[in-house]
Amino acid sequence: MSTVLNIIWLVLSGFWLFLGYLAAGVIMCILIVTIPWGIASFRIGLYALWPFGRTVVAKPTSGAWSFIGNVIWFLLAGIWLAIAHLVSGVLLCVTIIGIPLGIADFKLIPVSLAPLGKEIVDIR
Repeated sequence: MSTVLNIIWLVLSGFWLFLGYLAAGVIMCILIVTIPWGIASFRIGLYALWPFGRTVVAKPTSGAWSFIGNVIWFLLAGIWLAIAHLVSGVLLCVTIIGIPLGIADFKLIPVSLAPLGKEIVDIR
């Protein structure tokens, strides 16, 4: 079932959200100082491309530096990506078939706001 949901997700919103994360990651990697945020953007972008069957968990070893990094990420790109998830989720919830996809889109908002200190793992 997750494969079917991933294919529908990819067509309706996953690809476009991935492009947003890709653009944010490229901009972050061009600026040398923000390369760690660019890598995080690519990681979360791949998760946004194919989210069903995987989940986000907090890393217990992350500390104060990931919090500071998340504040910087929030100011530079996080708010814009969260708005993209919000708009996409609302548009997906317009149809009955899209409601589960819209809910999944809303679940991606916290990780788009603060990606550092998080790890993507398979549900299995």
